[in-house]
Amino acid sequence: MIRAHHSLLRELVERCETLRHRLAAGGSAETVRQLENAIYPLCVITGTRQLNTALFVAHR
Repeated sequence: MIRAHHSLLRELVERCETLRHRLAAGGSAETVRQLENAIYPLCVITGTRQLNTALFVAHR
């Protein structure tokens, strides 16, 4: 697994969580695109393939 700097990992987690909440509250297609763009690097860094798993690993 690639080890990211803590600040980068924290930023990606916060961005994914914020966008996920925004999408749940009726976000736009732009929100979907932004979330997809944030999920990819988080999954790569955590060595996972799904957002929930990536968030779980990142929080550990």
